[in-house]
Amino acid sequence: MSADTSRRIVLLRHAKADWPEVSDHDRPLAERGRKDAPAAGLKLAETGIVFDLALCSTATRTRETWKLAVQELPYRPRTVYEERLYEASPGELVALLNETSDEVADLLVIGHNPGTHALADLLSGRAEGDGLARMNRSGFPTAALAVVSFTGSWKSLEPGVGTLLDFWTPKDH
Repeated sequence: MSADTSRRIVLLRHAKADWPEVSDHDRPLAERGRKDAPAAGLKLAETGIVFDLALCSTATRTRETWKLAVQELPYRPRTVYEERLYEASPGELVALLNETSDEVADLLVIGHNPGTHALADLLSGRAEGDGLARMNRSGFPTAALAVVSFTGSWKSLEPGVGTLLDFWTPKDH
């Protein structure tokens, strides 16, 4: 794939987690999260995007979100569980995405806030429709997803290069 390849990143925040007496990394999904994760999977399927790769945080709630969401997809993309997604800053997330192989055109990232929202906002220099306003008004709730497109290599990914194509929350369905 050349440097002028159009690429898409879908940023999915984990579904609603419970607060049992475990470490933050080990928090499981709450009942609402177990309902919202498949809805997010249906929305992922509706986008028609064929993901070349899914990067998922190693935290329990992100892995459980992905396990439920992926069942709604017509295929299962290659999945890499990436511990650097947990508690990552927007700058750390951009650095991680810069490592992505240029063979990957469409990437799904299952992560956490505030990094997921901050990254979607940081990358989106433009937006189609009212997606940016809705995303910033809602604060990127659990199980929400943003679709961002950009043109170029993954190494060229930087603030403002993307267009927010879609923003969805479980309340939208």
